[in-house]
Amino acid sequence: MSSAYPQIHLVRHGETAWSLSGQHTGRTDMPLTPAGEAAARGVAERLKGLSFSAVWSSPSQRAYNTSVLAGFGATSVRNDDLQEWDYGAYEGRTTKEILAERPGWNVFRDGCPQGEMAADVGARADRIIGQLREAGGSILIFSSAHFLRVLAARWLGLPPEGGALFVLDTASISVLGYEHDLSEPVVRKWNQA
Repeated sequence: MSSAYPQIHLVRHGETAWSLSGQHTGRTDMPLTPAGEAAARGVAERLKGLSFSAVWSSPSQRAYNTSVLAGFGATSVRNDDLQEWDYGAYEGRTTKEILAERPGWNVFRDGCPQGEMAADVGARADRIIGQLREAGGSILIFSSAHFLRVLAARWLGLPPEGGALFVLDTASISVLGYEHDLSEPVVRKWNQA
């Protein structure tokens, strides 16, 4: 079912060496792997026929280059608020490694030492949502998994920790929108490969 209201398409960047190995990649500027580049090019076909009033990207090369390879480089505008979670001391580490030192740890509940807490990421997501609602059109966003998960939670009015309820694969497409009117934000599609 299509909607007469603006839709926000979210694209998680293509595969990187660290997304493949499960290492937390916040501010480390990892390039796409060849498979990630191919998947990013495939996003173009999956978005064919859609028009957007704006295209926004995280400043990371993995997100921005995904937008370029998907055919949106000419219009893609980098926005610092779309950066991935700052993992601080946990940057480059896997969840398994972190849990060995800190049993029960969950990034959405516990955050990262010397990095961001869920509330910090939520504040950035809220600023993006404010910009989306002010823009009033259908917008395409390229970013990273944990940030986009928090964005979806905040879109629905959930606390930032609600991002734990969503999972995103690399080069996936999700759609945020509305049901009956602009007072009813919903997830229209999620994690489509």
